[in-house]
Amino acid sequence: MTGTPGAPPAAQPIRLAHLDAHSYRDWAATEHSTVILPAGAFEQHGPHLPLGTDALLSSAIAEAVGARTGAKVAEPLSYGYKSQQKSGGGNHLPGTVSLDAAALIAQARCIMAGFLRQGVRNLVVLNGHYENYQFLYEAADLALEEVRAGQGASHGAGPDPTVLLLSYWDYVSEDTLATVYPEGFPGWDIEHGGVLETSLMLHLRPELVDMDRAVSHPAAELPRFDRLPVVASRTPDTGCLSAPDGSTAERGRLLYEQVAADLTADLTAELGLPA
Repeated sequence: MTGTPGAPPAAQPIRLAHLDAHSYRDWAATEHSTVILPAGAFEQHGPHLPLGTDALLSSAIAEAVGARTGAKVAEPLSYGYKSQQKSGGGNHLPGTVSLDAAALIAQARCIMAGFLRQGVRNLVVLNGHYENYQFLYEAADLALEEVRAGQGASHGAGPDPTVLLLSYWDYVSEDTLATVYPEGFPGWDIEHGGVLETSLMLHLRPELVDMDRAVSHPAAELPRFDRLPVVASRTPDTGCLSAPDGSTAERGRLLYEQVAADLTADLTAELGLPA
């Protein structure tokens, strides 16, 4: 069956998984083709948030940016590097299933190199799990090296592909923090399962949040060093490093919209994407 004669073509989907191969091939060959690769983890976020929180949030922000820039969004890296006690409660907690460094680097490298080899001009890795960052950096560096080596002498025919790496919370502005945390921002080191992630999930995926199970408790007090094996008693029983007290969908909307707008502006300027 064909479309209605004279009807405008249907808009292409933002998510690559929903795009057919031939449309992807043609789009990848365009001057500004940009893929956003969300990265998350399979990690406990207390009794009130789902295990997939990190990938869900990074994917949602990626789709918002894609809608504004014409970038396409790849399926997320849904397993991440080992949760650490001072940033995610710890890899010892039930519900957290992690990759070691070599596995994460290898998986991310293969995915990045695959897109770049197929002609994608820009790759943006949008991280949503703190512990991933340096391993994603290594994967990006190795993927670029591999692609350049494979192109050999023909590489001079066009500009180098570009990879950008960022964590979405780095885009939360001071003004937004002041609104979301009117009594003062406690610091990123204990913001796991707390107000930021809970508010974002209340805005974006409220059906997956159970605030009746949220627990109010003091923030974790952790040493300045890492100890292996971890002292499990140093992580609050909830698995959260701070309480989600004061989380609201409205605060989540503010976080989401401000981060998406500022990230869009940065990508547009840095990569020369159409405004």
